[in-house]
Amino acid sequence: MAKKLSKNITKARALVEQRPYTIGDAIPLLQKAKYAKFDETVDLTMRLGVDTRHADQMVRGTVVLPHGLGGKSKVVAVIASGDKVKEAEAAGAEFFGGEELVEKIQKENWTDFDALIATPDMMRSVGRLGKVLGPRGLMPNPKTGTVTTDVAGAIREIKAGKVEFRADKTALVHVPVGKLSFSAQKLQENALTVISSVVKAKPSAAKGKYIKRIVLSSTMGPGIELEAAVADVATK
Repeated sequence: MAKKLSKNITKARALVEQRPYTIGDAIPLLQKAKYAKFDETVDLTMRLGVDTRHADQMVRGTVVLPHGLGGKSKVVAVIASGDKVKEAEAAGAEFFGGEELVEKIQKENWTDFDALIATPDMMRSVGRLGKVLGPRGLMPNPKTGTVTTDVAGAIREIKAGKVEFRADKTALVHVPVGKLSFSAQKLQENALTVISSVVKAKPSAAKGKYIKRIVLSSTMGPGIELEAAVADVATK
């Protein structure tokens, strides 16, 4: 038996016409459809024309949102050695250390952080943490800038609103672009920055239409499809 929709959801969905919108029209509409009592997160979902079963068609990267994500600052942990531990502390990391931090994560399954940065010399030890960090998407990776000697720079980017994007098994990319309470202009600039980054990350092996569909939504709100031309606007 189909689940009955609440009056709020039905009312919100009724505001959205079944057609693609410009991003300039979609964001105010999404804000108008708000009925939840908390500050919802705005998400961007992109369906890509890639086959992620093939390694040469994987789409992955990071992007620093010009206006951040809003909400609480991300909790950062750093695994490093020597002076890099002090650098992590000075740059604002909540947790920092060397082998003792590796052991804590391994023995206690401890993951009370949003992002983990590691210096290259510590990756041999960090490699043991794959079973704990992998399923949670917390494993440091050079491609996402979380394996680096520039510890302070990596911390600053994460705190400023750096987000990771990655195409899943169904070729969908889900990325948060801010809070519904943001101004429409800030949400638009964040969203266009993400779209531009995903377009630039197009694998050379990908054939045919790359961006198949883009939908903007909020935690409790309706999904609003964007016009295909938004990808062209984002890359200008």
